[in-house]
Amino acid sequence: MTYVKWTFWTIVAVIVGAFLHYTLPQHDVVRVVNTYQERQDLGDWTRIFWSSPEDQSASLVNRDVQFISTVTAAGKPVVYRNEDTGWGWPPYFKFDTANLQTEADDLKSSPENPKWAVVTHYGWRSEILSIFPNAVAIQPVESKDASVIPWFNIIFLTLFGMLVLTIRALWIQFRRRSIDPVLEDVADRIEDVTDRF
Repeated sequence: MTYVKWTFWTIVAVIVGAFLHYTLPQHDVVRVVNTYQERQDLGDWTRIFWSSPEDQSASLVNRDVQFISTVTAAGKPVVYRNEDTGWGWPPYFKFDTANLQTEADDLKSSPENPKWAVVTHYGWRSEILSIFPNAVAIQPVESKDASVIPWFNIIFLTLFGMLVLTIRALWIQFRRRSIDPVLEDVADRIEDVTDRF
């Protein structure tokens, strides 16, 4: 029974962790090499990874999506999609796709004369599934060694951890006060009935 309990809580922790990792903002120091627009088919199950602003039809099969091609300081290519999130999930309330594309265009540079920028994004990149992280902001920085302290993530995860611990403490207290006495009473009655037989 202990294995089942730990397996269940491990699965819950992995699902919650994956959800938070996908949704919370991440920061990459990169060099912008290109921006472009491409027609994307949205008909298969990977549609969940694309934004679906309310001003677009839910039956839309394909649409033009803007992309920002970048390279990290280590030379690794990273491609971001640039889509509005609107009022939907995750709640970035991003409505400035055109502005962000212009800012990225302005930051294009060559390896000989690099301009470095911090791209704030959420989501994952998978070549197999053709999914891309969504860029929500881009800021120029002085060098490729710039570091960003993820204050929002630190504060959010601290508050989330406190909420989980509070709920756990309330559940334990509720179980001790309300459930355990009832279970003990039921066990006592079953024992009394068994003794009579």
